[in-house]
Formats: sequence, C-alpha cells, structure tokens
Amino acid sequence: MKRQNQSSVVEFILLGFSNSPELQEQLFGVFLVVYLVTLLGNAIIIVVISLEQSLHVPMYLFLQNLSVVDVSFSAAIMPEMLVVFSTQKTSISFISCFAQMYFILFFGGTECFLLGAMAYDRFAAICHPLSYPMIMNKWVFMKLVMFSWVSGIMVATVQTTWVFSFPFCGPNEINHLFCETPPVLELACADTFLFEIYAFTGTILIVIVPFVLILLSYIRILFAILKMPSATGRQKAFSTCASHLTSVTLFYGTANMTYLQPKSGYSPETKKVMSLAYTSLTPLLNPLIYSSRNSEMKKALVKLWRRKVDSHPF
Repeated sequence: MKRQNQSSVVEFILLGFSNSPELQEQLFGVFLVVYLVTLLGNAIIIVVISLEQSLHVPMYLFLQNLSVVDVSFSAAIMPEMLVVFSTQKTSISFISCFAQMYFILFFGGTECFLLGAMAYDRFAAICHPLSYPMIMNKWVFMKLVMFSWVSGIMVATVQTTWVFSFPFCGPNEINHLFCETPPVLELACADTFLFEIYAFTGTILIVIVPFVLILLSYIRILFAILKMPSATGRQKAFSTCASHLTSVTLFYGTANMTYLQPKSGYSPETKKVMSLAYTSLTPLLNPLIYSSRNSEMKKALVKLWRRKVDSHPF
C-alpha cells in the first residue's frame, strides 16, 4: 500500500459487532429510530427557542446551544455507525477517520463545558434569584458559550492531530463502531505513553472537573429546594434535578471510563456499549429531560403550533 502521513495504512476497517450479524440487524433498526428521534427532538428545541422571543434568556439559549451540539454530535457518529450495523465490515478512509474523530472530540468536549455552564446558570438562578440578572448578564452568557465552543475546538485539534501523527503500520481493523480515540490508538505502531498521560490529565480537566462542579452546584440547589415552603414545588424541583443529574451522570460517567485510560482493560464489547451510552443515548435523552418537563417550553410550542394553524386554516 501507499504511504500516507508516514503510515502504510490508507484506510481502516470498522468491525462493529461483526461476530453477531443478527445483533447488528436489530441494532440497525433500534439506532435508526434513536437517530431520527434525536434529530427531531433537538430540531424542535432549536426552532421553538429561535422563534419565541420570550425564551431568549440564558437558560433557554444554553439549551438551544446544547441541542445544536447534540444534533451535530449525532450527525458525526450515527450515519457511519448505521452503515457499520448494516454490513459485516465497513471501510473508512484515513482522512474520514481523522474527520470523524475530530468532530466527536469537538462536539463532545463542547458538551462537557456547556453542561457545566448550564449547571452554573441554574445554581445562580435558584440560589441567588435577586442578583441573578447581574450574575448571568448577556456578556457573561456569551463568554460561557464562546468558552465552551472554543475549548471544544482546542481539545479536538490537539488530540486528533496527536493521534494521527503516530505511524499506523497495520493491522488496520478497528474493533469499534466508529473512529474513537482509544480503539484507533491501539493500532499505532509507536510508544503512546506520553499521549496516555495527556489523555489522563485532559480527561480530568475536561470531564471530571466539570462533573464535580455540576455535582456541587446541584448539592447547593438541593439545599435551596429544601427551604421551599411548598411541598408540591419541592417535589417538582427534586424530580427535575434528578432527571438532569441522570443525564449528566450517564454522559460524564461513560465518557470518563472511555477516555481516562485509552488503553484500559475493558473488553472491546464493553467499550462499544459505553461509547453508545454517551454518544447516542445522551443526545436522545437531553431534549426529553430538559424540555418535556418545562412548562415554558410546552407553552411556547403550543403557541407556535396555534399560530401556524391560524395562519393556515383548513
């Protein structure tokens, strides 16, 4: 084969669950539905918040950014993964693998920081309601959003460039569903010790630190909820916080196990399941968790629907 980037490998083979063809057929149907529902749910949030002026406040604008990230995250992974499920072995070019890894890290890193910013916003709103307009003003909101996106770009650029600077001499079979850092790194024909130190440190800073800050924010929020005079209000707030923490724990927990030790002792099948959890389930659950229990979102959706019906009477 011709050399590319000082490597003899010019394409990779994604194995998926090739040892279980029947399972792959079932997974294709399941994740096709997951992908379509993810796109629809997040698209509705993006459109509703864009069109409804009353929702142009930090809480909902953060949610809109999260939906943009989730749609993009899914689009970077799911189409290729569905192809893997529909065939026994799927080839992907060196450049395409690089691009997919870049966008996974870009949108995944952005989501890590964005979820942290959203938790800080809720903490400020619930624990400091009187000073909230000053704490989360337009410029603070813009800085937090820009920091999240720029940090995602930096993480993706450094990590993807570093991974693909290693020589790949063969074999070229990636025992995974898509081009994620750990399974690709296993094929490198070089000492990756320094990169693994970077991955460990980076995961602590990008995944564990935001997760700990989110947990601390929610602990403060829970104490504030306990002081509420209304039992119904407390129950509703507890339910909402529990849903948010479930989604956050699923995302950060599985991402942490995947990236903290790129060459960990987990079996390939376990790594695939963990990757599915944070790349597929989280973008699906976020619209349901962050908007389905939100009365303002429901009102805005009904309002826009009625406006559309009134403008196009039968």
